[in-house]
Amino acid sequence: MPKQEKGKSHSIRPVSRRPPSWCKYQPEEVEAFIIKLAKEGHSLSSIGTVLRDQYAIPLAKPITGKSVSDTLKGAGLAPSMPEDLGNLMKKAQALAVHMDKNKKDLHNKRNMQIIEARIHKLSRYYKRQGVLPKKWKYEAKIASVT
Repeated sequence: MPKQEKGKSHSIRPVSRRPPSWCKYQPEEVEAFIIKLAKEGHSLSSIGTVLRDQYAIPLAKPITGKSVSDTLKGAGLAPSMPEDLGNLMKKAQALAVHMDKNKKDLHNKRNMQIIEARIHKLSRYYKRQGVLPKKWKYEAKIASVT
């Protein structure tokens, strides 16, 4: 039987933790790019994509010594909720709207349970890490992300 490989393209990050020799940006310039993109409303992942595609900066951490999120925390622009948890909550809210209109959609009812389980699992992790407050609780009907 042939393998059913789906998903990532099996690419890996560079082994070296030093900035590449062909990247000519200084750490202050990269931090300025990150802050500018955050003020324009880009998310953390899209900031990394823009840096890679438009400025030819493969990774910010080897150049600046800090990750994109640490740079934004230092500038006071860090999001209050982690991006992956926020995206899951948006997806759950959109699915809840769909479920209100289509009560008998059992496949998406199961998808909703899976998404909410992921939200609970991630929230437990972020509470342990101290990213979310210990009293934070996900409620399915109130799940709204601003």
